Amino acid sequence: TVIGQPISDSSHTKYGMVIDFGDLKKIVKEEVVDPFDHATVFDKNTPHVDLAKTLEDQGHKVILANYQPTCENMVNDFAGRIINRLPEGVTLYSMKLRETETAFAEWYASDNDQ
Repeated sequence: TVIGQPISDSSHTKYGMVIDFGDLKKIVKEEVVDPFDHATVFDKNTPHVDLAKTLEDQGHKVILANYQPTCENMVNDFAGRIINRLPEGVTLYSMKLRETETAFAEWYASDNDQ
């Protein structure tokens, strides 16, 4: 969820929008979906770095992250990636990352000094 003031210039093609959904979708795709889809994520300090290397050598997509890849840490990472791409005046308000249908982590700007 993003927040901001809708564009008030009636001559602007995105009049009435805080952000064009297509633009937001592109940011999410480039920053989260493309890098992480079908990837195995390891903490770069894992004792299983040899396994990560073996998987990568076998053609698997492997990410060595600067954190333990829990749902909570991943949603925090994803939020940071998205925030860095949002246009001026648009703020990330919240995010939800689901592990399963009933298990998820939520991120709120108000909890993260945003």
